[in-house]
Amino acid sequence: MHIRKTYFNASRLGHALLASALATGLALGITPAQAAYPEKPITLIVPFPAGSGTDSVGRIFAEELSKELGQPIVVENKPGANATIAANHVARAKPDGYTLFVTTNTSHSAAPWLMKNVSYDPVKDFTPIARGGNLPFILVTNPDRPYKTVSELIEHARANPGEITYATGNSTGIVAGGRLATATDTSMLHVPYKGTPQALTDLVAGEVDFMFTDLTSGTPFVNSGRLHAMAVSTAARSNLLPDLPSMEEAGVTDFDINSWNGYFGPAGMDPEIVNTLNAAINKVVNNPDTKARLAELGFDAFSGTPEEFSTFVKEQYELWGKWIREANLLPE
Repeated sequence: MHIRKTYFNASRLGHALLASALATGLALGITPAQAAYPEKPITLIVPFPAGSGTDSVGRIFAEELSKELGQPIVVENKPGANATIAANHVARAKPDGYTLFVTTNTSHSAAPWLMKNVSYDPVKDFTPIARGGNLPFILVTNPDRPYKTVSELIEHARANPGEITYATGNSTGIVAGGRLATATDTSMLHVPYKGTPQALTDLVAGEVDFMFTDLTSGTPFVNSGRLHAMAVSTAARSNLLPDLPSMEEAGVTDFDINSWNGYFGPAGMDPEIVNTLNAAINKVVNNPDTKARLAELGFDAFSGTPEEFSTFVKEQYELWGKWIREANLLPE
């Protein structure tokens, strides 16, 4: 009897201590989900090859987020099929916060319009966590080509219909190239690649004539003289490259294409875990040293709330659909 009574009292004491701890945590605004997460390493899925802009940026975020969250973050590349291979993987993962997705407009704004058999819903199958920032794109050409400005490129394309080739390694490049041809009423030949690194290699070798590439991937080639930059792919100049004209300044009206970057998890994630991750991402982008480090790669880092990101994703999905239809890019 004495042993059973002691056990019972110890059990009651344990429950009392647990209740007290929970009450203290709640009083401090800490929920059980927040207190427990993360308890093990997190996998960050990247939908593009190693060396791509998203990969380079994602690895810096992984390093800094690991410091904020106190757990290792393992980067795993799953490239191919306009980022849909990685997107499908994440959409079907357990929504426990241990499989995250750093992606761009490729998987969530463009691929559902460019491909016939996308088996995920870019809105319903994911939990938006936070924006990461923007990857501005630049129009670059092989320096041996006779055209050095956008207007000269357009004139050459009109004089030689169907002869100028442009490489693409992602959906932003596909839409930007198609929109340029449509907006200027020119005929250009599209040469698709599985990723940006491969496309840049052939552009430097002179196998293709030009491409739209992200600053992160393209800037080293421009700085070394292996490629020539003609414009940024937006209506206004970029603060990261203030001396480079915008497409609007170069004479192509209504041209404003940017590559956004953001973080998702599978649908159904615990809101408290989402808030924990969002707070950590905001700390990373607001760290002046990290922001400067990302800027050196050509990445404009900023973030916001999960709700703002969710609204943004929906709006971008419709906008990219409009651009793709106007460029007559048929689903493949």
